Amino acid sequence: MRIRMILAGVAAAGLMAFPAIAQDGEYAPQLTRMIAEAAEGTCLAAYMAPSLLDACNGQIEEMSPALRAMGAIETTTFVSAQDTPEGKVETWSVKFAGGQTMNWFIGQERDGKFTVVGSGG
Repeated sequence: MRIRMILAGVAAAGLMAFPAIAQDGEYAPQLTRMIAEAAEGTCLAAYMAPSLLDACNGQIEEMSPALRAMGAIETTTFVSAQDTPEGKVETWSVKFAGGQTMNWFIGQERDGKFTVVGSGG
């Protein structure tokens, strides 16, 4: 099963225009929790800026069953981080119990809430 989600903000391809920055990722706990909550049918308002929350709520009915079918998250592995004008965006490789591995991005955090979260497949 292939799933593609871009919840709000920037497309993953647009991130390639910005240089990667050498550092470790810091958003894994938030990303993991957002994916787990989405699998259960909930958009996590505590971590989502209003535009991201609106986008998530608009997609949750399709997104939830697809995420739930992949199983629980087994591992998250930091891939890279890019600086964008709106803030850092991290890319993570996420492996699910069903065997599928997907790259996810998360970032442009302001006051604990993110503007972009999504998957490039």
